Amino acid sequence: MTYDLVIKGGSIASSSGVTRGDLAIRGETIAALGADLSGRETIDATGKLVLPGAIDVHTHFQLPFCGTVSADDFENGSKAAAMGGVTTFIDFAIQAKPASITEAIEARRGEADGKVCVDYGLHAALTEWNADRQAEIGGIIKSGIPTFKMFMIYKSQGWQSTDADLYCALREVAKHGGMVGVHAESDDLINLFQAEAEREGLTGAYTHAITRPAVTESEAVARAINIADAAGGRLYIVHMSTGQSLDHLEEGILRGVDVHAETGPHYLLLDDELFKREQGHHFATCPPIRKPADQERLWEGLSSGSVEVLATDTCTFTSEQKAMWGGDYRKIPMGMPGIEVLLPLSYSKGVGEGRLELGHMLELLCENPARLFGMWPRKGTLSVGSDADVVIFDPDLQVTISHRDLATNCDYNPFEGTRVTGWPTTTLVRGRVVVRDRQFVGSPGYGRFVKREPVAPVDGR
Repeated sequence: MTYDLVIKGGSIASSSGVTRGDLAIRGETIAALGADLSGRETIDATGKLVLPGAIDVHTHFQLPFCGTVSADDFENGSKAAAMGGVTTFIDFAIQAKPASITEAIEARRGEADGKVCVDYGLHAALTEWNADRQAEIGGIIKSGIPTFKMFMIYKSQGWQSTDADLYCALREVAKHGGMVGVHAESDDLINLFQAEAEREGLTGAYTHAITRPAVTESEAVARAINIADAAGGRLYIVHMSTGQSLDHLEEGILRGVDVHAETGPHYLLLDDELFKREQGHHFATCPPIRKPADQERLWEGLSSGSVEVLATDTCTFTSEQKAMWGGDYRKIPMGMPGIEVLLPLSYSKGVGEGRLELGHMLELLCENPARLFGMWPRKGTLSVGSDADVVIFDPDLQVTISHRDLATNCDYNPFEGTRVTGWPTTTLVRGRVVVRDRQFVGSPGYGRFVKREPVAPVDGR
């Protein structure tokens, strides 16, 4: 039998192990795995790892935020994703009151469809809770968006949810098999610490860390877990950054709460001493990067399986945009680029340095995201019948990260100068080569919206 395309001689990897062989593609799906397969076109993967495409479940392309708009739009951001071996991402449709969630989804799809270079999905971000919003939930999940996001901060942006809002949303979303993600920080504590810093005359970039100590996240994480437990909902903690938060997560898991969490490479590899640099404001995100002890604790959480997903929270602002802070940390556009280096950093600093097994890395980047977010087994696995989202990865290629070599529109990178071993060289999305030998050969508009399935048992636990 002759297939459309065969990737020959590579080491095909999954969470269960690595097998030397061929991977055959017919149309947009994986058709066979085996030896000596024949294709009208072949790609030689000898000496390379053949991986499922990574899934980044937390991105912010062309996001209006902090008085500007993030610099990577859907076209360029998804191109950067492809270059980094990410074949699917999930962005956000944030409700702008008084418009409905459905209107926000339609508007966001209008920005992305026809521009994305890889496949994508959306989370629906709720900025209010009332009878009208409640009435939308079932239909949104049926439309292929089973995950929602709520903010425990950002009152000034009009995004903040009360504890009661969160409880009601968790309860309602659970009835339809969905999951609620939360940005867990304590607005009251942050406001207190910022007022104290102002009285002391503190304004520099390091003040961002001072006014958002670990307790501002861990308190909110504990509160969200307790609310989810009471509501019988499925909860997802986004961008978890502290060891204290991990303690609360593990305690919640032990007592049977349906709670899950992600962290990202910036929380694992960067620490708050960077804020003291001349360009320290470049590293500002919410929550902020933390202490080395938090890094080690988060690595432990990944190793134990308590933290199930690696994601980037990529939100790109250029040096010019970051300069809007004018010396006042409260005015820094919060966010950094990350999607393009997610896979190589995870491999080099995780697998290469002995912190993660290769199969576990694939769980964190591919399998767990696909399962938790309603795409399994269509995405996240190199199985017959799955989408042919494939990355050919050179485990020996040494690269020094530089923004000059990346597709992102950002003119710096938080990992600038970091030496990594292992880099994706070829990326396929649904059987089509979109990156070949580290050169982008795809096209805007090839990517599709992924309609996802409910992610939890209907009616909760």
